[in-house]
Amino acid sequence: MTTFGRDVYDDVIVGGGHNGLVAAAYLAQAGRAVLVLERLGNTGGAAISSRPFAGVDARLSRYSYLVSLLPPKIVRDLGLRFAVRRRTVSSYTPVERGGRPGGLLVGGDERRTRESFARLTGSEREYESWRAFYGTTGHVARTVFPTLTEPLPTRDELRSRIDDEAAWRMLFEEPLGQAVERRFADDLVRGVVLTDGLIGTFADAHDPSLAQNRCFLYHVIGGGTGDWDVPVGGMGALTDALAAAARAAGAEIATGHEVLRIDTDGASPAEVVFRTETGEGRVVGRTVLVNASPRALAELLGETPAEPAPEGAQLKVNMLLRRLPRLRDTAVDPREAFGGTFHIAEGYTELARAYAEAASGELPSVPPSEIYCHSLTDPTILGPELVEQGYQTLTLFGLHTPARLFGHDNQQAREVLLAGTLAQLDAHLAEPLTDCLAFDGDGRPCIEAKTPLDLERELRLPGGHIFHRDLSWPYGAADTDTVGRWGVETAHRNVLLCGAGAVRGGGVSGVPGHNAAMAVLGH
Repeated sequence: MTTFGRDVYDDVIVGGGHNGLVAAAYLAQAGRAVLVLERLGNTGGAAISSRPFAGVDARLSRYSYLVSLLPPKIVRDLGLRFAVRRRTVSSYTPVERGGRPGGLLVGGDERRTRESFARLTGSEREYESWRAFYGTTGHVARTVFPTLTEPLPTRDELRSRIDDEAAWRMLFEEPLGQAVERRFADDLVRGVVLTDGLIGTFADAHDPSLAQNRCFLYHVIGGGTGDWDVPVGGMGALTDALAAAARAAGAEIATGHEVLRIDTDGASPAEVVFRTETGEGRVVGRTVLVNASPRALAELLGETPAEPAPEGAQLKVNMLLRRLPRLRDTAVDPREAFGGTFHIAEGYTELARAYAEAASGELPSVPPSEIYCHSLTDPTILGPELVEQGYQTLTLFGLHTPARLFGHDNQQAREVLLAGTLAQLDAHLAEPLTDCLAFDGDGRPCIEAKTPLDLERELRLPGGHIFHRDLSWPYGAADTDTVGRWGVETAHRNVLLCGAGAVRGGGVSGVPGHNAAMAVLGH
């Protein structure tokens, strides 16, 4: 049976994903006795690096892969040895018009971006609309991002801080599709804008729930700029640094410990029941922080989940190539095109059709997705020999693939969707992607695909939902007591939610972990 350093801890943290590790490091640095219990044999959760291809020295960000929402404050406070690098190109979106291949390149410098817009649309009007639109989101980002690590503002307080009624209405009150259609005329440009509202979110541009608005907001506020950066050394470099910081501060981390139950009356210290390979055990925590989904939290407490089961909606594909493929659009260097976000089948009309097909129970006939190459910005994830030989990684994220589409036969649906997705990419390449794939030590192509059901099985993401549930607005009700001062509180005074499903959770941010620690410390 497991023997810990003590019988009673100030804080027991259930789950060693990045948010749990952030909380552990803050609390241990404050001098508290902290224990982290992690089900898997390693910490990190979805924010890990691994070598998925046998016999190949490539350490990929297997699940989560880019960083935007991690506040520099957390990196500074915890003394993390972790860095990100800015991508020089924001995005490239290939398109064929008039029988000729072309595309929209955003990034590099303003002149090139302006010229790319003009070539695509025939005038500079769309580029000026682009600048004005992202000027507005930039103002909102600079205002909202700092509030993520502050006590939760009310809706009215956040609205007052933004101090721009047109921006508030556009992002917080009207379906995102209205702003996209009002401000942009070109179908491809509209689609590129909309995609930030659909990452990990199954919604239409005009969904009355505004789930797409909430997703869009979190994708454009990161760092106060909306930039999505590459983690140096892969995503595992972050969680390794967090685990090291927590341990250095005195926290105990026990892997291979699956928590089965939390017994609490809300006042007395809580008892946490766990299972290991050798049997069951118990440990007591004055406070318990749960780095898992709200649904998992309810189950651990023996309660009925308050919300319907969430549903993920993405395809995640990892690849290793012997070389980048050549493009049909010879005006763009593949190193630029794949260095940013490479949008595939993400025109506005294409996205609407894919959503409608998926909502009716069919796999999208033209699957939308986006790709980027980590190793162009950060080659350290590859072994020296692979770098010397010109190998590159590709990470693909597919949209509008809800979990319901995989329930009958996950493997078959995965294969059909992957083939359809790669066919859409091949339509813009001068050579098939399969001609560029590397092979692992057993002679198999270096490509792996994960559906929502795969993510649910491997990581216990509910329904494969990468945010644990629909993203929340970054504010509370008029009376913040209904969600607590920090947005992490539960109905039990000594149990807090520090996972992605907390208010202001989602993405690789550490924000719920920080906020749960602040709530414990009485800040």
